[in-house]
Amino acid sequence: MKTIAIAGTFDSKGKEYLFIKNIIEDLGLKTLTIHSGVFEPEFEVDVSNEEVAKEVGYDIKEIAAKKDRALATEVLCKGMKKIIPKLYSKDKFDGIISCGGSGGTSLIAPAMRELPIGVPKIIVSTVASGDNSKYVGTSDIIMYPSIVDVAGLNLISKKIFTNAAFAICGMVKFESVEEKINKPLIAATMFGVTTPCVDKAREYLENKGYEVLVFHATGTGGKTMESLVESGFFKGVLDLTTTEWCDELVGGILSAGEHRLEAAGKCNVPQVVSVGALDMVNFGPIDSVPSKFKDRNFYKHNPSTTLMRTTVEENKELGKIISDKLNKSQSPTILMLPLKGVSMIDAKGEAFYGEKEDEMLFNTLRENIDNDNVEIIEMNNHINDEEFALTAAKKLVELMNEVKVNI
Repeated sequence: MKTIAIAGTFDSKGKEYLFIKNIIEDLGLKTLTIHSGVFEPEFEVDVSNEEVAKEVGYDIKEIAAKKDRALATEVLCKGMKKIIPKLYSKDKFDGIISCGGSGGTSLIAPAMRELPIGVPKIIVSTVASGDNSKYVGTSDIIMYPSIVDVAGLNLISKKIFTNAAFAICGMVKFESVEEKINKPLIAATMFGVTTPCVDKAREYLENKGYEVLVFHATGTGGKTMESLVESGFFKGVLDLTTTEWCDELVGGILSAGEHRLEAAGKCNVPQVVSVGALDMVNFGPIDSVPSKFKDRNFYKHNPSTTLMRTTVEENKELGKIISDKLNKSQSPTILMLPLKGVSMIDAKGEAFYGEKEDEMLFNTLRENIDNDNVEIIEMNNHINDEEFALTAAKKLVELMNEVKVNI
């Protein structure tokens, strides 16, 4: 019988959790209750807070006696982060649900992030309608708005808890039969302005027997790809769209952080890298752009997105950053330079066409790449030209064949 783990503070929100527990069991599934509160739970649980604290070398009774909320939260958060994946690895549950405010969400989210992608995960939370990135990270946690505070049972909260319980049960009980896939996986990065290139490369690779997972280079996309590369999902990386570095450098809204462009090189995964969309920094609506940029070249992509052209100096810095990342690569790497433009709007006659900006980027890369694992290929093409896309795909296949990727 399938089992749903219910994890949370059963001392302060026992009634709410018992309500969810009863619904799940009424639907014919088992439950595994994991207590992350400091004090005694309101009903008997399967995994005690004592066991959770013990995972990280603490005695829960001593923690409770100190009455130090910050210490208790830190200990129990670390304990949950260890015990939940351990229980899953022992086949103790098939999906997991929790509920709470910002504190309860912060307590359980790190543990859920440790579970594999595909394991059903739901948090009913008071903070679910805001910026969830710090809770979800690069995982597939479903954040479900609680609408009212998670404090008692009422007309609205009972409906929300019921729907969430139905959702987790549906995901677990009606799990689809997975098709057995033997195709090697390739990660690719894409932005709207590099879509023709990536689509053509993907089509070629799929015809060769690979499965291509495309990540939108919006910050979260790049972080997620890097995380999955480190987890060993991919046999090759087609990282043609490295635009997230523009936002990290200049202060845009789609940064993937300082470790972008590291995972493949560190994990010895063959990669073909390019400079897709390094002509732009991303902001929200035009009135959200910082005033210090008021004299820059802007392009209104849509009502919610404003693009800003990178300068010559910024392209020099971008070239240095990418060189630094690739110089550390331990994997076979090809860096491809499209000499006629790096995005759909960086072409002759388009809004961001910039010969000086692009030339500074290319020259900086030429001058600073000094890793024998990295081959630079320059093509007299625009990044979205079919010839460029097919060359990138073929070169990646060659690299993967060198390390004997079996299809």
